[in-house]
Amino acid sequence: MVSAGFDAAVNERANAWRWPRGRSRYNLAMLRELATFKAVDYTVTADGETWRQGAMLISVANGQSIGGGMKVTPDAVLDDGFLDLFIVKPLSRVRFLAVFPKVFSGRHTGHRAVHIRQVRRVELSAANVVAYADGERLGPLPLTIEVVPGAVRVLAVP
Repeated sequence: MVSAGFDAAVNERANAWRWPRGRSRYNLAMLRELATFKAVDYTVTADGETWRQGAMLISVANGQSIGGGMKVTPDAVLDDGFLDLFIVKPLSRVRFLAVFPKVFSGRHTGHRAVHIRQVRRVELSAANVVAYADGERLGPLPLTIEVVPGAVRVLAVP
């Protein structure tokens, strides 16, 4: 999963801290980031269609969960040949905090600010936004994410 926006900003903050350790570091960084975070103005190109998008965060996933069980894109399938484009439109801090806990069960997808769409290729750009992939810093946007069917072969016992 590649993420850019609020969750990446929280990762940036948490990674800069030495204390506390574990999940509490991320939770405290999230609360601290929430105090000043403003929605980002993205330019998104998905499968050739380009639009401007105000959002709290945008993620692109081929799996269902990140960060210790957050089911961000609960219907994503690893090998279906699609990426799930996950967008959280701008929300107040209070509404964002109300929706956030639902991500652990996947129930956030019914919220009107949450949009998920299947795509094959996504280009994201925004000023002063860093992207993370599975918790690791990729660097600043712009970024292109594309599914490449059959790019990885997995050997398994039948």
